[in-house]
Amino acid sequence: MNVTEAIRNRRSIRKFREGAVIPQEDLDLILEAAMMAPSARNTRPWEFVVVENREILEKFRDIQPYTGMMKTASLAIVVCGRPELQEGGNEFWPQDCGAAIENILLQALELGYGTCWCGFYPVEDRVKGFQELLGVESIPVGAVAVGIAEEAPAARGYYDKSRVKYIK
Repeated sequence: MNVTEAIRNRRSIRKFREGAVIPQEDLDLILEAAMMAPSARNTRPWEFVVVENREILEKFRDIQPYTGMMKTASLAIVVCGRPELQEGGNEFWPQDCGAAIENILLQALELGYGTCWCGFYPVEDRVKGFQELLGVESIPVGAVAVGIAEEAPAARGYYDKSRVKYIK
C-alpha cells in the first residue's frame, strides 16, 4: 500500500473483533511511526501510554463519552503532550501530537488494523480525568483505538475545491 492509498483507505472504526491480540512487533512499528512524526524544532514533546487492560479501557467512556469503541478494541494508544520539552516558549506541542497520531493511524492501516482517533485536549475535565486514570502528569491529547476491524464504513472525506485558495 502506498501513501496515497493509505490516506484514501483510512477509516474511523468503531467495531473491532473482540479478543484480538496485537503482536508486540506490530505495536513497536506503530509506536516507532508515531515517534517519527515531525515536531517543532524536533523537540518530540510527547509520550505514549498503551492500554490493554480491559477494566481501564471500559473506564474511558466515563471520561470521554465518544470512546465506546474501546469496549471491543484490542488496545488504545494514548498520546500525551509534554509542553515543557518545547524550550523557548514554543506552543506547538498539540500539532506535534496530532502529527504523531496521524502516523499511528496510517501505520496501523498498513499493518492491517483498524483505528479510531478520540480527542481529549483541550477539554479540561477530560484531560484531568485521563491524567488520573492513567497516572500521568503529561497532557492526554487523545487516544487511538486499535484492533481488527469488524466493519468497513464508506469514506466520509472528499476533495472540496471550494476550500482551496491559490495565491500566485
